[in-house]
Amino acid sequence: RLRSAPVTVRFVTNTTKESKRDLLERLTALGFDIAEHEIFTSLTAARNLLEQQQVRPLLLVDDKALPDFTGIGTDNPNAVVVGLAPEHFHYEMMNRAFR
Repeated sequence: RLRSAPVTVRFVTNTTKESKRDLLERLTALGFDIAEHEIFTSLTAARNLLEQQQVRPLLLVDDKALPDFTGIGTDNPNAVVVGLAPEHFHYEMMNRAFR
């Protein structure tokens, strides 16, 4: 019904644990008729903000989420993006983030 209505359809989630591509694969396997551009995540919002502010982040996100940041410069970071990534929350990484 939504597809035939004159509205834009989006699938929205606050997950930071996986990329849009992974979400797309999981949702299509469940039978959803969905395109990648219809998925909006908190990582999408973070990427948009990084591009608008033209900053270079230190990405404290799960490795499976990294594809959503392809093309974003991370050399000499001047910002930090934090997601659900317990494996990255250790002294060395936290010290880098605070610096």
